[in-house]
Amino acid sequence: MTSNTSPVKNFLAGGFGGVCLVAAGHPLDTIKVRLQTQPTPPVYSGTFDCAKQIVMKESVFGLYKGMFAPILGVTPMYAVCFLGYGIGKKLQQPAANGEYGPAQLFAAGMVAGVFTTGIMAPGERIKCLLQIQASSTGPPKYAGPWDCAKQIYREAGLFRGLYRGTMATLLRDVPASGMYFMSYEMLKKAITPEGRTPDQLSPARILFAGGMAGIFNWMVAIAPDTLKSRYQTAPEGTYSGIRQVFVEMVRKEGFGALFKGLTPVMIRAFPANAACFLGFELAMKFLNWIAPNL
Repeated sequence: MTSNTSPVKNFLAGGFGGVCLVAAGHPLDTIKVRLQTQPTPPVYSGTFDCAKQIVMKESVFGLYKGMFAPILGVTPMYAVCFLGYGIGKKLQQPAANGEYGPAQLFAAGMVAGVFTTGIMAPGERIKCLLQIQASSTGPPKYAGPWDCAKQIYREAGLFRGLYRGTMATLLRDVPASGMYFMSYEMLKKAITPEGRTPDQLSPARILFAGGMAGIFNWMVAIAPDTLKSRYQTAPEGTYSGIRQVFVEMVRKEGFGALFKGLTPVMIRAFPANAACFLGFELAMKFLNWIAPNL
């Protein structure tokens, strides 16, 4: 991802990378949300018990519930994310050799996090509600993503409904995106063989750098993500805001509750984000080949 890459190519290649990420990682995301939002006493004893119960009760397709919403959202979301990252870099002055330092890369990544929140917040709200409804008793409330979105909008409107949890999403994505892009760029540089450039890395090295970037991203994001999931899936009026979610979770369940779902997150983080960055890099090479002057 060089500083002179066109915004159009960043946008298109980022969208393709996002589709690759969802396809690789959604089943473990479903497990994560189920663990984060399960009642007390818990329904699942851990990651593998959760996966087993979902498959036994809902078939393997239960792991893919709610995937349509992120698939619809990831193309513009990751397109905007990579576009925002490119803009974040352009807003800063690189060193004389054209390279950006770690702090500059982190700042550019935070810009990407701000860019994606407008798309991410409603998509996350819909996804989480669809992911948890199958674990509840009684008939499902929502027939699918569109029905879920319509019911939320009808019941609570745009900002109190679909965009509920926007500040929590910002709290998660701004620092996590900074870590995401900084670690990817720094790892690419670190594993580049002598005499070559990061743009010439093999697919295996790109997969490694992208996968590790995903792990570093979630090390920062997991606690605010748990708060966000609780807030977005709680009945209307349960919490006054994200601060109350934090206070009540820690008081009732301890600080460890903030890290519920950590195991599936970390299992998912490497392959999903490896797929994302490899998809991005391959799409970028293809775009440079068919439209070198774009």
